[in-house]
Amino acid sequence: MKIKDKLAKLIDVKSLVTLILTAVFAVQTAKGEITSEQFQTIFTTVIAFYFGTQFNKNSRED
Repeated sequence: MKIKDKLAKLIDVKSLVTLILTAVFAVQTAKGEITSEQFQTIFTTVIAFYFGTQFNKNSRED
């Protein structure tokens, strides 16, 4: 697989949403708007969803 194809797959909607949510919640945690425990819960949920859907997608392609 070419690097160009890998970059195209990286920049899909789920990836962008995951990165944006991570950035937003990191900023809110830094500002003290949410606690680090809340951030950890939210971040774990988002990452688990992202990697879960990626795993399912890759399983179907094989």
